[in-house]
Amino acid sequence: MENQFIIEQQHLSTEALEKKHRLETDPSSRKDHMEYLPGMEQITSDICEKVISQMNSYDYSRYTAKDVQAALEQETCSVEGFKALLSPAAEPFLEQMAQKARLETRKHFGNTVYLFTPLYIANYCDNYCVYCGFNCYNHISRVKLSMEQIEHEMQVIADSGMEEILILTGESRAKSDVTYIGEACKLARRYFRMVGLEIYPVNTDEYRYLHECGADYVTVFQETYDAKKYETLHLLGHKRVWPYRFDAQERALMGGMRGVAFSALLGLSDFRRDALASALHVYYLQRKYPQAEMSLSCPRLRPIINNDKISPQGVGEKQLCQVLCAYRIFLPFVGITVSSRESAQFRNGIVKIAATKVSAGVSTGIGDHESKYTGKEADGVKGDEQFEINDDRSFEAMYKDMTEEGLQPVLNDYLFV
Repeated sequence: MENQFIIEQQHLSTEALEKKHRLETDPSSRKDHMEYLPGMEQITSDICEKVISQMNSYDYSRYTAKDVQAALEQETCSVEGFKALLSPAAEPFLEQMAQKARLETRKHFGNTVYLFTPLYIANYCDNYCVYCGFNCYNHISRVKLSMEQIEHEMQVIADSGMEEILILTGESRAKSDVTYIGEACKLARRYFRMVGLEIYPVNTDEYRYLHECGADYVTVFQETYDAKKYETLHLLGHKRVWPYRFDAQERALMGGMRGVAFSALLGLSDFRRDALASALHVYYLQRKYPQAEMSLSCPRLRPIINNDKISPQGVGEKQLCQVLCAYRIFLPFVGITVSSRESAQFRNGIVKIAATKVSAGVSTGIGDHESKYTGKEADGVKGDEQFEINDDRSFEAMYKDMTEEGLQPVLNDYLFV
């Protein structure tokens, strides 16, 4: 029945476990990660070539303190200056970078910080991504919310005062098809001024449909721009196709979305090269689609159910701060989001320097906003989370903390007429 949620505790058969082992140990058992699958739209674009050629030629060890100083003295940061700011040579200049980033943030965004919350409506996934709690081989409780339950979650969130929501699903077309996501967008439009999507990549016509249903923007994590490393981390499913994922934001813009968001998951590969590629992806698309709103985020790996040892490789808070400051200096007009993967202390500090948007009242599980927001337990509707969050402050607490930090929390800056 439509109004009944689906909940399953996944158990893997011997055959499934054998396939999992083959995928992990025998690269020849995996499909070519650069080859499109049937039904995947291929667009003509030069953005990927530009980004990857710059990333592949980036030798950050050759930059010196003199290069960093020159980049900080530029009124407008060039691509070459940005490369210097991402290099190890820039680490002793972190204070100067933070000061320059803060000036750029205040110049273009004032004293504001935007608040939003994610809503996971399903955690079924057809992909085997070795670092993700939703991966199809992980033993977790799987849930797909009905429209009635989605609306209830939205009511709870909206009653808190939140005006922007990000709708997420696991990457399973079979369980969470485009029509299901579209109906969720229609519901969200009743309760929220801004509706974002973080779902599996789709074709241009499907993005157009979701926009017509009420979605304003699309977020896609490339995870890593290093295609060779990507192949070793994404062993099964549509997500394995690296180029289709790369072009997702451009297809979304072609489909009429007002905005798109970008990110690499720092710690999967060389974080400096991934940070360079993420920003250049924005930089080149911004010039091709000047009417579009674009933003960056900078998430790091977090522990997941059944694997609490997952952690970013070589990306401490100092390195993360360097990347965020470099982003702000290079792309002064672009929004920067810092998620609840990071600590409250870090987020309180970085919003005064470079970030412009933070999540609040966050849950990466399914169907538990009522318990999180009101203290009442939902009627058994709960699916396991994608990863552990680090900052679990409520919307009210986040709003209060941002105000006390001297910032102006913003819930929405759009008027619909």
